[in-house]
Amino acid sequence: MKLQLSIVILCCLIACADKKGPAKKAPAGDTLHYDLTNPQKFYMPDILYEISGIAFSSNDDTIYAEQDEEGILFHFKPGSNTIIQSKFGKKGDFEDVAIYNNIVIMLRSDGVLFTFPLSEANNNHITGTKQLTGLLPAGEYEGLYADAAGNKLYALCKHCSDGKTSKYGGGYIFNITTDGSVSPAGSFGINVKDIEALTGEKKITFHPSALAKNLVSNQWYILSSVNKLLVVADSNWQVKQVYPLNPSLFVQPEGIAFDKQNNLYISNEGSTTSSGNILKFTYKP
Repeated sequence: MKLQLSIVILCCLIACADKKGPAKKAPAGDTLHYDLTNPQKFYMPDILYEISGIAFSSNDDTIYAEQDEEGILFHFKPGSNTIIQSKFGKKGDFEDVAIYNNIVIMLRSDGVLFTFPLSEANNNHITGTKQLTGLLPAGEYEGLYADAAGNKLYALCKHCSDGKTSKYGGGYIFNITTDGSVSPAGSFGINVKDIEALTGEKKITFHPSALAKNLVSNQWYILSSVNKLLVVADSNWQVKQVYPLNPSLFVQPEGIAFDKQNNLYISNEGSTTSSGNILKFTYKP
C-alpha cells in the first residue's frame, strides 16, 4: 500500500513539473544566435554613466550614443577610449538615437525628434539641428529605429496615452527621406498576452525601452528594462520568443543595436555599484 501511494505522489510531482516548464520556453524551431550570458563588456566613462540609446551607421563600425540629460551626440569605436562629443541642442531627457543614411535622429522622451546631418558629428557644436514636433501623440517614448532599406522610422512608446500598455505595446511608423523629412505612415502593436504566454506570467505591464531590427533574420528585437526581458518578434510584430535577462548583467538595459556583422549590442545605464556599459554578443550562425 505504501509503495502504491509513493508511486502516485511521484507521478503527481512529475506532472506538476511538466506543467510549469514549457510555458517559459521559446517555440520549437526558434533559435537565438547569441549567448546572452557571455558578452564582451565595454565600460563607459562618467559622461556616459546614463547611456541610453545606441546605433550604428551602415558605413562603419562606429557606435553612436546619447545620454538622457544632455543634448550631445557621442561616437566612438567599440573598446576605444577616444569618444567624440558633438552638442546638437539644449539639455533634455533624450532616450534614443537612430542613423538613416547621412541623417542623425534623436528622440526626446516626450516624442519630439531632432535631426541633423551625420557629417556634422565631428564638430563640437552642430549647427544644422532641426526640431520636429507634433509627429507623436502624448506619451513617453524610449525607442527609435531607422530602417534605411525601407525608408521608415519607428518610434516605440513606453507609456502610451491610450492607456493600453497592459494589453498592447507598440508605437508609430514614419516615412523618412534623404533630406530628413518625416511623415506619418501608420502604427504597430505588440500583443502583451503573447509575451505572458511565453513567460508563464500573468498581467505583465509591458514598458519597452528600445528596439532594433536584425537584418539577417528580419526580426524585431525589443528590450523592456523594467521587465528585464528581450522580446523577439517577426516582421509583422508577432511575438516569437521571450528571453529573461539576468539583472546582475543587465542592470538597466536601455539601448540595442546590431553592427554590420550582425553582432548584438545592448547598453546599460549605470547604477550605484557599476558604471554604464555596452555589452557585445557575437553572432553565431
